Amino acid sequence: MTNEPRTNIGTPTPEELREQVAQTRDELGQTVEALAGKADVKAQAKEKAAAVKEQAAEKTALVTDQIRAAAQQAVQVVKDKTPDPVLDKAAQASEKIVQATSRAGHLAAEKTPDPVLDRANRAATAARANSKPLLAVGAALVVLLLIRRARGRR
Repeated sequence: MTNEPRTNIGTPTPEELREQVAQTRDELGQTVEALAGKADVKAQAKEKAAAVKEQAAEKTALVTDQIRAAAQQAVQVVKDKTPDPVLDKAAQASEKIVQATSRAGHLAAEKTPDPVLDRANRAATAARANSKPLLAVGAALVVLLLIRRARGRR
């Protein structure tokens, strides 16, 4: 045996022991947090739901953009292939339809009971809110009918 203090031959000093204990506590705390996170099924489900919702929103936006682009391209193709006289006739027919509809609306309003008018006003408000798609569909139908009519005469 030697007369050297035991700390020099491998026995840790009290300060080294305190460091080891502190480090072990930190590691144990991190391990407990990780296990608690894995055990919290509700939090995991919320995270997964949020991720799925975000993916669905991104895909919806992408598909919506693709549909709009395809619709715009289709409209442009129809306009490009439709002769100008047909487009002019479609515009004139559209104007006549607007005028006739307006006249019919005024006549109907004069002879329709108030409760029915209230419901009709609500429906008209909904149609005005979606007027662009309705007008686009109506114009496309008029153009297609005129093209079909013109081809039928040939």
